[in-house]
Amino acid sequence: MRLLAAAAALVLLLVGTGLAQEGCVTDQCHSNMGKATYVHGPVGAGQCVVCHEDGNPDHPTKSGQDFKLAFGGGKELCYACHDRKDANRTVHKPVATGDCVACHDPHQSDAELQLKKPTTSELCFSCHENNKTNKSFVHGPVAAGDCNICHNPHSSPYPNLTEEKGAELCLLCHIDRKEEFTRKYVHKPVEEDCTNCHNPHATDAKYMLYGEGKELCYRCHKEKKKQIEEAVVQHTALKKESCTACHTPHSSNYPRQLKAPTKELCFTCHTALAEKIKNSKYLHGPVKQNDCYACHDPHGTNYAKILKKPFPAQFYIPYKTENYALCFDCHNKDIALNEFTTKLTDFRNGDRNLHFLHVNKDPKGRSCKACHEVHAGNQEKHIRKEVPFGKMWKLPINYTKTPTGGRCVVGCHKPKEYDRENPVVY
Repeated sequence: MRLLAAAAALVLLLVGTGLAQEGCVTDQCHSNMGKATYVHGPVGAGQCVVCHEDGNPDHPTKSGQDFKLAFGGGKELCYACHDRKDANRTVHKPVATGDCVACHDPHQSDAELQLKKPTTSELCFSCHENNKTNKSFVHGPVAAGDCNICHNPHSSPYPNLTEEKGAELCLLCHIDRKEEFTRKYVHKPVEEDCTNCHNPHATDAKYMLYGEGKELCYRCHKEKKKQIEEAVVQHTALKKESCTACHTPHSSNYPRQLKAPTKELCFTCHTALAEKIKNSKYLHGPVKQNDCYACHDPHGTNYAKILKKPFPAQFYIPYKTENYALCFDCHNKDIALNEFTTKLTDFRNGDRNLHFLHVNKDPKGRSCKACHEVHAGNQEKHIRKEVPFGKMWKLPINYTKTPTGGRCVVGCHKPKEYDRENPVVY
C-alpha cells in the first residue's frame, strides 16, 4: 500500500507540475548530478519532483520557480517511499531525529547506499570516537570498516543497535564455535554474553580478550586469585601456563569445564604416575573414582604436593592425629590411638593394634606412606613394594595376605606374621 501511495504521489507531482529534471541539470546548474557510482532512484530517473516541489522564486529555474522539499522534508519525505526505520526499541540518534542526510546523500554518492563516506567505519567515526582500530588486535569487521556487520545503522530490538542478542550475534559468523555451546557445562559469561570476556572491537590481548592469561579469569574469580596468590605451594601448571591449560573457556562435557576427565587431564603432565597407575593391580579409592580432587587442590594450598590438608612429608614424625588430617577425611581417625583393639583395624595380632605399634611413636612414628602407596600398587592394601630410606637404600616390603592376617618380609625387621584369631607369639 505504501508503494502504491508513493507511486500515486509521484504521478500527481509529475502531472501537476510538469517539472522533471529538465532545467535542473545543465552546464550551468547541477552539471554533475546523476554521474556518481550510486545514484538515488528519482535522480537517476530524472524525476526531481519526486522529492522537490515548486517553492522559492529566488532560485532561478527554467520556469522561474524553485523546488522545495515535498512532505515538509526530513524523515517524512524519506518515509513516503522507504519503510520506517525507527520502529524498534533502540533507535540510532540520526534516525530518531529524522536526520537521514546525516549519513546518506539524498542525490548520489560514490559509496554504496549513497553514504557520505567511502566506508561504514569512516562514516561512523565522523560522530563516534575513533578508538576502535588503534589496538594490537582488531576484530575483522572493524578492521575492514564494516560496522554494519554487527550493528544495524537505523534501529534494533537490542542494545547498541546489534543485529542479534548476545552470543547469537557472534555465531552469525563464528559458526565453527556453535557446537561448543551445546555441551553439558557452559561457562556462565558465555551463557550471558561473549563480550564479558571479549571486546567486540579491539584490544591489546590476543583474541580481543580484556586481559592476558590468568588476569582475565581473575576479573570474576577473585577468591581463586586470592587463594593462588596466598598459597605456599602453587600448582606448577599455573606457574607455567594460563587457566586454559586445564579448562575450556567456553564449555565442556566435564565438570568445572575441564578439557578431559580429571585423571586423564592430570596424566597429560604426570606421565610417570599415569604409567604406574596403568600397570597397577590395586588403585586407591579416589584414583579409581577419577577424583584427584579428593586429596589435591589443583590451584594451590599451604601443604606439599598441593594436598588439601596436612600430611607429613617426613618419613619419621611424632604421631598426632591432626598430622594426617588428609587421610582421616576418609579413614578412621582413631585407627592408631589405642594399643589394643578388636574393632579399629584388621591389622592386628590378636587384639594388639599393629597400626599403633608402627605409627604411634615419639619421635620415630612412621608416616602412612612408609608402608602404603598413595596412588596405586600391586600388593593388597596398597602395600608398597619398597620405600626410600635415607639417600642410598630402598627398603623392600613383600606382603602376603591370609584369611585372618598376613605376613611381611621387609628390610626393616625380620619376617613376621600376624593373625587376628590366633595371635603369633614372638
